[in-house]
Amino acid sequence: MDRSREIADFLRGRRARVTPAQAGLPSDPRGRRVPGLRREEAARLAGVSTEYYTRLEQGRATHPSPEVVEALCEALRLDASEREHLTDLLARPTAARHTPARPQRVRPGLHLMLRTLEHVPAFVLGRRTDVLAANRLARAVLTDFDALPVRQRNLARYFLLDPVARERTGDWERIAAETVATLRLEAGRYPHDRQLADLVGELTLHAPEFTAWWNDHRVLRRTHGSKHYRHPLVGDLHFAYE
Repeated sequence: MDRSREIADFLRGRRARVTPAQAGLPSDPRGRRVPGLRREEAARLAGVSTEYYTRLEQGRATHPSPEVVEALCEALRLDASEREHLTDLLARPTAARHTPARPQRVRPGLHLMLRTLEHVPAFVLGRRTDVLAANRLARAVLTDFDALPVRQRNLARYFLLDPVARERTGDWERIAAETVATLRLEAGRYPHDRQLADLVGELTLHAPEFTAWWNDHRVLRRTHGSKHYRHPLVGDLHFAYE
């Protein structure tokens, strides 16, 4: 992943989203040639020089202080997931970010917990939206992840590449786009994750909607929400997820 380009695209996209009125700036009688804030306006709101902000947006500024990052987040009206993502993008490189991640394992206690949750679908998600374990109802409502090859046990692959997911998932476009946004957040934190890069490449090639969602630079950390599925045997199912 090209770090400089990621920073530039993310900052430009978020700057374009904030209107002068939202930022409390006076209207410009001369009209505006760009959507959202100009660079000098974003810089002024963040309390930095236009030159420094421009270097930040071009990925040329080296590791801004936490205070500057916080000021940028405030100026661009970033939500919690976007703040986390920008902090990751602007963070100083560390050895941990370059070291290949160890395979993730589910503890026996978590497997036992999944088996005891007989009345609701439940699964354990790892990095890259990998499905590390799933109980019986989750396999029945979504798909039998245990029957898939290990590298294909992945929620993003399911929603974006499995034709059955498009039929079964109510509001499929929203759920699939949110799943892409969670991958974007992961990519900002682990820019050298080869398996994540391979997954992004696969989705780019085979999922028609993926590229537009990925290039939107939306990020999301899942916390809670709702989902609707259409099961061929039992009909409509509505879940609140945590």
